[in-house]
Amino acid sequence: MKNNLTPLGPKADKDTVRRHNLSLVLRAVRDQGEATRAGVAGRVGLTRAAVSSLVEQLLESGFLAETGKTFSGQAGRPGTVLKPARTGAAGIGVEINIDYVSVCVVDLAGTDRVRLTEHLDNRGAPPADVLARAARVAARALESAREQELRPVGVQLALPGLVSGGTVRQAPNLGWNRVAAEGLFAQALSTLRPDHRALPVSSENEANLAALAELWFGGLERIRSFLYLTGEIGVGGALVLDGELLRGAHGFAGEIGHVVVDATGPECRCGSRGCLEQYAGQSALLRAAGIDENTGVSGVSELERRARDGDGRTVAAVEEAGLMLGRVLSGAVNLLDPDAVVLGGIYRGLMPWLSPAADRELTSRVVSGLWSRGSGRLRASSVAGDAARGAAALIVQEVLADPIAHTERRAG
Repeated sequence: MKNNLTPLGPKADKDTVRRHNLSLVLRAVRDQGEATRAGVAGRVGLTRAAVSSLVEQLLESGFLAETGKTFSGQAGRPGTVLKPARTGAAGIGVEINIDYVSVCVVDLAGTDRVRLTEHLDNRGAPPADVLARAARVAARALESAREQELRPVGVQLALPGLVSGGTVRQAPNLGWNRVAAEGLFAQALSTLRPDHRALPVSSENEANLAALAELWFGGLERIRSFLYLTGEIGVGGALVLDGELLRGAHGFAGEIGHVVVDATGPECRCGSRGCLEQYAGQSALLRAAGIDENTGVSGVSELERRARDGDGRTVAAVEEAGLMLGRVLSGAVNLLDPDAVVLGGIYRGLMPWLSPAADRELTSRVVSGLWSRGSGRLRASSVAGDAARGAAALIVQEVLADPIAHTERRAG
């Protein structure tokens, strides 16, 4: 009889259990920021002796650091404070977008230690050239990390469009089709750093990584299920359910920017008509407000300035975008039932004029009755919720999940 049950794995041996417990202890210290051995033991449910042994291994391997004493007010010796090490293993995230490249290096505590952003017009440029530009920015970030005694263990690319298996299957706004982004970037970075060990390169959709950054650093107050939208040239989406990113069967979930609002609407770069990004994407907003759509970041700043000044055409353009966003979001909320909708990218700065119309649509169209105007379920992203930071943090998460594996790779 066939079924869809997940096959059982092999029985855990001592090595597997210790790997798991090392990760448990390291993540417990990271989540608390600082802790004593006794505090960690109480949090993870292991004996103090077991925790002390695990901590010593993590200290020796450079994942934790000891900083002073703490007094609990109870009898006994004060405990030594443990913190994630500020040197050693780190992650590097590289976000490639239409008009900029942003690179971030994050340490084990999740602290943003290096940030470099270059505003580059990547429209129509050959993919290899765009990825080489990004590699040059990344190489500078790696040098800054080295000066801080940080050792990035991998690179995560944050890319627009459909990303799977190291390849950008389609990124309409960049004009990319079947671009082997990981390989091209790795080759460019190795050329710039011939005397250094090659770093493993992985890739993910930029909206997915921005959603993870929001989950990990955005202070969502225990909200573990939310729909995240990022407004850029296109409109990206990602869904987090119970603290886990939903990627879909092929890794393409979240392409909300290409949900059709009006089948007879403007032609989209994806080949369809009337997609949401033709009404609520950056280019569409700038055009509707009478601003040159090719002005990039400066155009968005001008859009915000005009909205603050009460310019009628601009306010109407942003309100119309909010209306279209609300209609599409209400369908997504009815289908997926998230606790909240988080708007990032250019939407964060436009929330005062964008959210009222979107909120009205959500209130009138969501059938559960849980959504109402001013409920706080529709919210702006935090300043920490960007794709480059999410990308870097994803590398760090891999280290936290199995610190022994990282130590073994480094030794090898």
